[in-house]
Amino acid sequence: MDETLSLYVTLAEIAGVFVGFGALISITRREDASPDRVARIRAAVTIGLVVIVAALLPLVISRYNVAEQTVWRVSSLIFLALSWSVIVLSVRSRGNREIIRSEAREHPRSSAFFWLALEVPVQLPLILAVLAIPPDLGEAYYTTAVVFNLFQAAFVLAQFVYARAAANGT
Repeated sequence: MDETLSLYVTLAEIAGVFVGFGALISITRREDASPDRVARIRAAVTIGLVVIVAALLPLVISRYNVAEQTVWRVSSLIFLALSWSVIVLSVRSRGNREIIRSEAREHPRSSAFFWLALEVPVQLPLILAVLAIPPDLGEAYYTTAVVFNLFQAAFVLAQFVYARAAANGT
C-alpha cells in the first residue's frame, strides 16, 4: 500500500504542475483572453485541482486505519462526487454551456474524445470501485480514474496551447 500511496503523491505533484502552468498562463497576455481561452484554462486548472484532491484522498482515508477495500470505496465515492460537482457547476454557467456546444460543433472529434475516451474511463472505474465489482480491483479502478483525470488536464491544457498557437498563426 505504501508504494501505491507514493504513486498518488507523485500524481498530485504532476497535477500541481498543470495547475501552476494554468495559473501562470492565465495571468499573461490578458488582452487576448477570449471567453473560450479563459474557459479552457479554468478547466485545466480545475481538473488539475481535482486530480490533486483525488490523489491525496487515499492517503488521508488510509490514516483512519480502515480496511484497504474501504479506502478505495470511500475515495472513489468522494472522487465521483467531486467530479460530478465540477461538471454540474461548469454546465450551470451559460457561457460554459455555449462554449461546450460551440466546441462540439466546431471540433466534434476532439469533443467526443474528451467525453468518451477521457471522461468514461474516469467515471466508470469509480462507479465499479464504489460498488466493489469485483471487490479486489478497487485500487486498480481508482488508479485508472486518477490517471485518466490527469490525462484530461493534459488534454485541456494542450487544447489551450494549440488554440493559442493557431490564433497567433504559428
